[in-house]
Amino acid sequence: MSRTVTVGLDGSPESQAAAEWAARESNLRGLPLKIVNVWEPVPEPMAQAPLLGAETQQHWTERIPREAADGIRLRHPGLDVTVEQPPGRPGEVLSEMTKDTELLVLGSRGLSGLGGFLVGSVGLAVVGHAERPVVLVRAGEQAADEHMPDPAGIPSASAPYRPVVLGLDIESPDDSVIEFAFEAAVLRATSLRVVHGWNVPPYFAYGMSVDPEFDAHLAKQDAASLAEVLRPWRQKFPSVEVVEVSRSGKPASHLVDASHEASLVVVGRRIRRSPIGARIGPIAHAVLHHATAPVAVVPHD
Repeated sequence: MSRTVTVGLDGSPESQAAAEWAARESNLRGLPLKIVNVWEPVPEPMAQAPLLGAETQQHWTERIPREAADGIRLRHPGLDVTVEQPPGRPGEVLSEMTKDTELLVLGSRGLSGLGGFLVGSVGLAVVGHAERPVVLVRAGEQAADEHMPDPAGIPSASAPYRPVVLGLDIESPDDSVIEFAFEAAVLRATSLRVVHGWNVPPYFAYGMSVDPEFDAHLAKQDAASLAEVLRPWRQKFPSVEVVEVSRSGKPASHLVDASHEASLVVVGRRIRRSPIGARIGPIAHAVLHHATAPVAVVPHD
């Protein structure tokens, strides 16, 4: 595997925001950045149309990635930036490229007035098939958004990073997802907020009387289980401050709430090699569409 950060660029505002985020991440990781602009050949009859002439095709296939790379080199001196323009369908090409990169970054449109993502078909296809972590970045995402406000309350990329948030399934925790989140916190010299949601007893659904003592017991038991899962990771990453959050309710809702104060949200996705195609789990799907911070989806067996 090539140790690079790869970003898919199509010239849209969301992909440009993703390219900037990927450049910052490349600097944090000390890795080169590869900009991928997938060229989807235009059918011959359409290629003859006036609006799809040689000049327009040259603009999309050469100018956009070249200008993006030049801009990133100016804003990030010393960063090794390369450009690739493979032909094919974007979803298929980018999914295949995840096998040979450390991290793939894609853009998603923000939901106007509501915050969060509007994940397109290409993004969902790549997330569903990728074998390496994929990060989705909203259009308009700025470096300062990942940081705490400065002492005057003004957004500043020079201030400390906001926490990294990890959504954790304590019933079947995966080491690769947990390690990715801890390493992201180390890179940003920030804390890790680990969120786990547990289901309330079924009597809530049927209108039966509430047993506060039993609910308190369940909450204590779940918090203890969460602490036990994280115990070896605290020892492995002693420099990371870990905040454990165990709450009843839908995990996705808790993660979306936590994303408002996060620099990055990390969720897992179980790899399912099935003839009916890939699948994104309901929690990852909800977080991708509604979180207000960049979201990293880490696939695992």
